[in-house]
Amino acid sequence: MEIIEQFINFSDQLFFKSYMFMENWDVIIIGAGSAGLSAGIYTVRSGLKTLILDEKLPGGTIADAPTVVNYPGFDEISGGELAEKMTAHARKLGVIIHELEPVTELNLKDEKKIITTSKAIYEAKAVIVSTGSHYKEIGVKGEKEFRGRGVSYCGVCDGPFFKGKRVVVVGGGNSACITTLYLSGLAGQVTVIHRRAAFRAEESLVSDIAAKGNVNVLWNTELQEIKGDKQVRTVVFIDNSTGKTSEIPVDAVFVQVGEAPNSQIAQASGVETDEHGYIKIDIRQQTNVPGFFAAGDVTNHPIKQVGTAVGQGITAALEAYSYIKRPYYKK
Repeated sequence: MEIIEQFINFSDQLFFKSYMFMENWDVIIIGAGSAGLSAGIYTVRSGLKTLILDEKLPGGTIADAPTVVNYPGFDEISGGELAEKMTAHARKLGVIIHELEPVTELNLKDEKKIITTSKAIYEAKAVIVSTGSHYKEIGVKGEKEFRGRGVSYCGVCDGPFFKGKRVVVVGGGNSACITTLYLSGLAGQVTVIHRRAAFRAEESLVSDIAAKGNVNVLWNTELQEIKGDKQVRTVVFIDNSTGKTSEIPVDAVFVQVGEAPNSQIAQASGVETDEHGYIKIDIRQQTNVPGFFAAGDVTNHPIKQVGTAVGQGITAALEAYSYIKRPYYKK
């Protein structure tokens, strides 16, 4: 009886898998950020049946940016609005976007690529991965414990909760400076903790921060611990110039120390990455796997900007078209 039940269960699984396995696409794009949406616009315009999959909502990390002031055509626009415009444009042209559907496995061994998600199994002639990156953690005591209780990685998401409060921004690049400027319009006091003696950001951002009366920058300083009870209450930091340790009261800590690529699924499928986990690409956005392209912040392209992500997405789309429709072009 037990053997019969096992056989029935096995047969049911086979039937379920074969039922799920039937969706065929020309191109599947993994990731609905700037690169993925741009790629989708161009693949659909090229006549390719296109599906975009994303584990979150469309827009990518640009949606978290308080303001974008360096994207051509817009003097200033919020990251959320820019992401919405890109998403609406893609959908209007006919790109199908499945949000909240994470990819769990890739099978890239054969000419037809198999993409398994939490909801279905798909087959595609070409795949473009544009999964972007995620926020890096500092790794100090209290960071994980108070995440969502005063520790944040997104100023535009959580800044409004701390109007008139005391907040800390950790970092010194463009993202840290943009977040600092955004929070300076909400918080009562913004303290920037930066381990270097100068910002590594655009000069215009640096100048704007210098003009803010409620922003205090602690140079050559590193965060050591985040303390609190139910919420963040204080932070401990060390001045590397003097070796002195201090503790100040704060209501929130915004971590802005860079990002790491979301390349794990691709890497597990045999796609080559560099020592930092970024997917290796050539000038045509090709990877070491034929028919598998990569674009945006997940790649080893040295510049991580919305504009470069859009350009890479377009290149990947047109190269995917060539791979599918004009294979002689590759010879």
